[in-house]
Amino acid sequence: MRKLWKRLLAVTTAAAMLLGMGWINFPDKVQAAERSYEGDLVVIHTNDIHGHFNTVEGEQLGISAVVGLKHYYEAKGANVLLLDAGDFSQGTTLVSYFDGGSSVLFMNAAGYNAASLGNHEFDFGFEELQLMASLADFPILDANVLDKNTGEPYFEDHQIFTFDNLKVGVFGLDTAEAQTKASPKNVRDIQILDGADLYACAQEQVDALKAQGCDYIICLGHLGVDDESIGRRSLDVVANTKGIDLFIDGHSHTEINGGIQINDTTITSTGSYLANIGVAVYDTETQTLSTSLVSAADYKGGYDAVVDGFVKAHQDIVETAYSGLFATAAVDLNGEREPGVRTEETNLGDFAADAYLYAAQQYMGDTITVDGAIQNGGGVRASIPAGPITMNTLYTVFPFGNSISVVKVTGAQLLEALEASCSAAPSALGGFPQVSGIRFTIDTAVPYVNGMQYPDSTYYAPAVPGSRVTIETVGGRAFDPADSYYIAVNNFMADGGDTYYVFTQAEEVIDTGVIDAEGLISYVDSLGGVIGQEYALPKGNITIK
Repeated sequence: MRKLWKRLLAVTTAAAMLLGMGWINFPDKVQAAERSYEGDLVVIHTNDIHGHFNTVEGEQLGISAVVGLKHYYEAKGANVLLLDAGDFSQGTTLVSYFDGGSSVLFMNAAGYNAASLGNHEFDFGFEELQLMASLADFPILDANVLDKNTGEPYFEDHQIFTFDNLKVGVFGLDTAEAQTKASPKNVRDIQILDGADLYACAQEQVDALKAQGCDYIICLGHLGVDDESIGRRSLDVVANTKGIDLFIDGHSHTEINGGIQINDTTITSTGSYLANIGVAVYDTETQTLSTSLVSAADYKGGYDAVVDGFVKAHQDIVETAYSGLFATAAVDLNGEREPGVRTEETNLGDFAADAYLYAAQQYMGDTITVDGAIQNGGGVRASIPAGPITMNTLYTVFPFGNSISVVKVTGAQLLEALEASCSAAPSALGGFPQVSGIRFTIDTAVPYVNGMQYPDSTYYAPAVPGSRVTIETVGGRAFDPADSYYIAVNNFMADGGDTYYVFTQAEEVIDTGVIDAEGLISYVDSLGGVIGQEYALPKGNITIK
């Protein structure tokens, strides 16, 4: 937290100089074209920004375009709400350098009216999340995120916005997957309602807002539509509740242009990274709703130069801090989600796991032989093109600041961990293992069968470990479920994150204190600063049938 305050103080000073010692003074509003939106409700919405607040022409609209759209519809006489459905504070060094706090400042500058949390808002720790919430000029809405001690919502549950001709109720929901997609230690003080309890919570919010005279109900739900989230998706909530008019979704990074209609509810989502901005228009005269996505490729509207400069003031500080060279890559390194690190072995996954193994062994010296390493695919956030790699790129691809741990597990426990982490294969899963020193095979023709649900988790242990996964070797020797192995992982996995609950049952856990990025740096140094042709292709650690 001290780091966050220090860095925010530095950038606030720079921004104050940029803005003439005053807060954001927006330029003239965008001039209107033909149609008037007088009295209509226009909801401008975002989700899964993941720190991509800057503008990249043709690829990324940035927060200044969000402000431009907001001004446009305000100038047309609309009642405008600006809302976000979570995962705004983690994903690029622009926000991670400030422990997520800069994301809230950008959203303040844009004039957001409300936001829900995503699972990644918990990444920096719960204390840091509370600080972020205190910096926000807008309410954080999550009706199903409860204080374990009181059973009451930890943040606000809903907010009512009153216009001359309309009363709009907005409530928020977050995915229970945050219990394991964030580090479990960061969510230990909260309970996230799931399944039938989630549906009941949503219905209670609708009923409460209706009782307070709301004409229109909006849910900000960081739930998604992926199959891996069945039972807690936006689709499931809407199918089991009545009275939600508009569901703004996030989490699965899905582009839903034009909306999905289920009963009387429209579900919409923008994808991710501000490649699109969502616009939902409720015509109060005809009482009809239309939704659309404004894409970076097609956007012809205005940008707010002052907000753009505000973001750039932060970016300049980050780029100065991370201006050094990390390494040179002789080959392209694949860190894509799917097909990529969440579905199969990749060369970047191999490199990361090799670095874990190297750094852990350096720490252990001659005392313990580290047999293997696992990097969860969800911990790798981008690809790296061939050429010079800056420190900024390093911390973009590996932004979480996890430390490297070594767990002593039995072969049976290792098999359970690999079986669980490959449960979705060939579909994508953040827990998918990128490995070093381990060779194994996944038979995707065999269905994954759930055993017992892991405590405080949305994942299940495999009913029959070894039914889909066969381990051939660990540490260069034939696998034996009765043997013990030392495996390097990150502390997120050692704490039971993603599908790795079994590691909390390890006989021994050694936290090296080496941050993952520092481990990668030391490994690259051992390679002479070049990630070479040995990483041109995946090494063949994983066979998928």
